[in-house]
Amino acid sequence: MNDKMLDRQELERRLDELRAAGKKIVFTNGCFDILHVGHVRYLEEARRLGDILVVAVNSDASVREIKGGKRPLVPEGERAELVAALECVNFVTIFSESTPLALVKLLRPDTLVKGGDWREENVVGRDEVLSRGGRIKLIPMTEGASTTNIIEKILAVYRPVDVGKTE
Repeated sequence: MNDKMLDRQELERRLDELRAAGKKIVFTNGCFDILHVGHVRYLEEARRLGDILVVAVNSDASVREIKGGKRPLVPEGERAELVAALECVNFVTIFSESTPLALVKLLRPDTLVKGGDWREENVVGRDEVLSRGGRIKLIPMTEGASTTNIIEKILAVYRPVDVGKTE
């Protein structure tokens, strides 16, 4: 297991130590089903907003709840490991709740980050972060970069009868 991948209790302990040392904690979450350039740019920008970037990855069950029964394409452990492999990411944890609210309350980030497709008033954990003097940041999406677009491109090129065929 990657040393950046922690359960929530160990993550809370580590963040308390870092916070005591004056570090600013940035938190974001997502499915990260097929890691793409939009994810990388988003996470790099999020990291620039503080000292420590924590990414909470949705469990397989919560992805199915959000995206439907055919997702995720990549299992939660592999998605978390891919996110953890990024240099800009300090810690990764997997959460199974429908929202990251419990994690936001537990981890008490200084900055809560979401993509520009969100409205600030709809960001889960917003009130908890703002009530402690933290901030909410929305990072613009990378045009055309999405897991859904990648899936659509694959399906357009490889019809089911073509999959597995060699020329």
